[in-house]
Amino acid sequence: MKKITVSAPGKLELYGEHAVVYGRPCIVTSVNQRLKLTVELIKEPIFEFNAPDINIKDYIKPMNKLGLGDIPKGAKHVETALLNFIKKYPINSGVKVTSKSKLNSLLGFGSSSASVVCIIKALSELTGKKLSNKRSFLSDKAIFDIAYKTLLDIQGRGSGVDMAAVIFGGTIYFVTGGKTIKPLNLKSLPLIIGYTGFKAATAPLLNQVALKIKRYPKVIDTIFTGIGQLLPQAQKALSKEDWQTAGELMNFNQGYLSSLGVSSAKLDSMINAARDAGAYGAKLSGAGVGDCMIAFAPPNKVSAVKKAIEKAGGKAINIKSNVEGVRIEL
Repeated sequence: MKKITVSAPGKLELYGEHAVVYGRPCIVTSVNQRLKLTVELIKEPIFEFNAPDINIKDYIKPMNKLGLGDIPKGAKHVETALLNFIKKYPINSGVKVTSKSKLNSLLGFGSSSASVVCIIKALSELTGKKLSNKRSFLSDKAIFDIAYKTLLDIQGRGSGVDMAAVIFGGTIYFVTGGKTIKPLNLKSLPLIIGYTGFKAATAPLLNQVALKIKRYPKVIDTIFTGIGQLLPQAQKALSKEDWQTAGELMNFNQGYLSSLGVSSAKLDSMINAARDAGAYGAKLSGAGVGDCMIAFAPPNKVSAVKKAIEKAGGKAINIKSNVEGVRIEL
């Protein structure tokens, strides 16, 4: 039977997280922490999943039982994506999946999104499922649509921005649900990245913000509108490599995120340390509380900013951003 290996990058939100769940734009970049999935079509009608990096070994389920019963946390995204694919494009075989990752799931770089996109891309290539007579394999947007449905099935809410970053790569301007997916075609992106040391679950933070919307709808709408108004200026600054303006806009964005209650003492300490050491600006990246913070700084201040992040209890990590999206590995 057929076999293929697909890889996808991680992601970091630059501006607009949380607001993007509610119709505002977001800017996100892909990072060179890649996850690889080897997907094989097999004769026996079973789903078999092995992911040694997350301690899943020989997880096996009949294809007609996908989505039912207890599903290990590490298998849920891949299994749900497989189910959504075969509901739309039925296959007469089993599927064996093996995951190998350099994408540390603890860092908040979107390993779940990468795994979802990889299996959909692999199945598209292996089966040659057609969207129309003009296209042999699923388009990137069609892959996004299945991936986004998978996200909503598991999480209940979300923007799909992580999926878009993983599929399209580079740095993109994105609006909720893929209404707009615009590559910015940046030549460089000198991000400084600091890791808090722990991962925060996304769904509870999304729920926390949703509860605040119910209690203070006008206040939160004003915050989201303010975040949305940063995005056109941020897009322009990034395109012009105006890192000072890009950094200063990060500071505004961080203020809004703090008012939503999704920052934390650890993130605040690292962000303030980066600013005090000479960064143009800094903010959390992603859902908040844990995971990573990001900053822009003058070239002669980069070393000092990284040292300040470390002194504040974080870990400065060297990762390339603005990289290629999902791809077939030869």
